Amino acid sequence: MRYLLTFLLMFNTLFANDKVHTFASSSECMACHPAIYEEFSSSMHANATPQKDPIHNAVWDKHPQKNKKEQYGCGKCHTPAADDLDHMLTQGKKALPKIDNATHQEGISCAYCHRIESIELHAKSNTNIIAKNDRAYFGTKKEHIDSPFHGIITEGNEHMQNGNVCIGCHSHKMNNHKLNVCSTNIDNTMDGANCVSCHMPKVTGSVSVMNETKEHTFHGFAGSHFHSDMLQNYVDISLLREIDDFIVNIDNRTSHALLLHPLRTAVLKVSIYRNGEKINLKDEIFVRVIGHEGKPAMPWAATTTLKDTMIQANEKRSVLYNFKLQKGDEVNVTLGWYLVNPKALKMLKLENEDVATKFTEFKKESFSF
Repeated sequence: MRYLLTFLLMFNTLFANDKVHTFASSSECMACHPAIYEEFSSSMHANATPQKDPIHNAVWDKHPQKNKKEQYGCGKCHTPAADDLDHMLTQGKKALPKIDNATHQEGISCAYCHRIESIELHAKSNTNIIAKNDRAYFGTKKEHIDSPFHGIITEGNEHMQNGNVCIGCHSHKMNNHKLNVCSTNIDNTMDGANCVSCHMPKVTGSVSVMNETKEHTFHGFAGSHFHSDMLQNYVDISLLREIDDFIVNIDNRTSHALLLHPLRTAVLKVSIYRNGEKINLKDEIFVRVIGHEGKPAMPWAATTTLKDTMIQANEKRSVLYNFKLQKGDEVNVTLGWYLVNPKALKMLKLENEDVATKFTEFKKESFSF
């Protein structure tokens, strides 16, 4: 009987360790990686929890799991370092994100991302496989780096080098109605560009105080929330003047749609300065609206795409303006976005949240005639 109990204890321990990982706090990385930590701490990775992201919190407030106080299915990607992640993802365990649980508020932590050993591909969403050795960290450098705090392993792990480290969470998300709610459809082999090279470009500053370098990989994660200026080179704006009208061309040279989340709304604003007066033309809207039975619906309830005018991967979108330009006119073109579709603000109770109502100017061009 004693041996049976010992075996069961060993089995339970092994099983638990296979499902639950412990991760070093991101604040522990600050001493050796101050520049990277400063970038990371203000990023959406560090602020992915409902308590730190008003938009995610507004969506989470509508979720059936929240209303039933049941589980936090979003935790797989929003709080992956949680000490009870297995309970968060299991129906009936009653595990919701808490403000007073430090592991919940780590968000997508430094240790979590750098311990992604491989990615399992699945139809509904991919799964990150985490290294069981809590001192095994993967990086982009091909040579081993000695450190008294952690090991660096690169051999046999190509995911950091080719940017696929991101596709565990950022590839796609299919709901129970088999609707792909959010998808990059990324091809990290195209033209040598990938998630990391575009959204985490090299910037000036040492990677570590223990390993001095002239530059490091940016960990503020350029995207629709922050540092979108780093992505301007991937979208071109041009103008073609014709006799009675003109065309604005938007060339999206990325391998995914301009904006991915169905809440986002891109806007093209065009104005003409003529003889000291400003003439505003009608805004052009780019959206993807998901819904059910002909009406917009939340991601978990949507069964189809009702409308999709979003600028797609490698697409050159042409917008015609029935306006005759004259000599001396100056045409100002601005491409930007709202993080929340203005039509959804009231339903999500986000009318007074700056992050939801602010228009982000992504790229501006001026043309003189």
